[in-house]
Amino acid sequence: MSSSPSSRIRWRRGEVTAVGRAWRDALELTVAVPDDGDVRALAYPSLVGVPEVGDSVLLNTTAWAQNLGTGGYALVVAVPDRLPEDPTGPGHLVKARYTPLQVTVQGVDEQDTEHHATLAEADSLDGMPVVVADLHSALPAVLIGALATDPDLKVAYVMTDGGALAAGFSRTIDALKRSLAGVITVGQAFGGDLEAVTVHTGLLAAKHVLGADLAIVTQGPGNLGTGTPWGFSGVAAGEACNAVSVLGGIPVGALRISDADPRPRHRGVSHHSLTAFGRVALGGVTLVAPRGLGSELGAQVDEDLAGQPQRNPVVWVDTDGLEAALGLSPVPLRTMGRGFPEERAYFLAAAAAGRYAALEVPVPAEAGSDGS
Repeated sequence: MSSSPSSRIRWRRGEVTAVGRAWRDALELTVAVPDDGDVRALAYPSLVGVPEVGDSVLLNTTAWAQNLGTGGYALVVAVPDRLPEDPTGPGHLVKARYTPLQVTVQGVDEQDTEHHATLAEADSLDGMPVVVADLHSALPAVLIGALATDPDLKVAYVMTDGGALAAGFSRTIDALKRSLAGVITVGQAFGGDLEAVTVHTGLLAAKHVLGADLAIVTQGPGNLGTGTPWGFSGVAAGEACNAVSVLGGIPVGALRISDADPRPRHRGVSHHSLTAFGRVALGGVTLVAPRGLGSELGAQVDEDLAGQPQRNPVVWVDTDGLEAALGLSPVPLRTMGRGFPEERAYFLAAAAAGRYAALEVPVPAEAGSDGS
């Protein structure tokens, strides 16, 4: 008889002692846990209900106990003595499938929605520019660059499932909601304004349901890397570029550039960008480099991009005004634990990609312009 599989989750019970910040579909808690003390925890009310002070909660403390950058919190799995009511809403898409916390949502592309007919017919992005970045931290900077260039643009965010699956985890999304046409969660990610099965239908929904002029694609908060050439979640950025190409959009690569990261593989242009865009994005992608980096870093970026395939044109974009716009960001700009301006090059590159994409938005044809 085979032995039982070893446990993969560090389970704990605790009592809620304080309720903290709330945003989108997330609630911070302090939970007293025997032997662990006061634990910083996070609950998703749409999944487990709204914990209150005095509630006993069941926690997953696996990532929290390892002090992982993508952990940070113990996660509330259940409030066992006060379970939420059964769901009554529509939807047949199951996300986080076959995990203990699988959730049913209504997909924008499923048969029972008002948008099914639209997406059943949609097959093109009609030249819509799409900025693709591997890290969630690029999202606000790309958006700032686009709106600083044209404040009237409608910009949608397509969140992939390489990092956090729950869009509610992102305080960035919550802070940017007034500036976004909408958030679409694709793949196993959930919690957006719209849900879609794939990056492809997510992009088509951005164009044909939200009416976006431009879209941004990144994974959710968090990033998984192993220090190996292919073992990082940002590889999916190249696949997203392929989806944009197949659907007739304009893929724009937001480069991960740094002169502050202590790891050599991420200095200059990160190997993540060189691999995802240079080796995975087979349909080609315009790579945007920002002017104003300084002679040393600029020369390093130029050298790093010299080996890109012919299908990936490199465009150097003027950044006048972008640094000031980044300084007025409605959300703190931070990546890998470092802020702006420490990681000036990283955020400037993302903003430059947003600016380039904004300038590539097709101009609507005026009535009668064909002489009729």
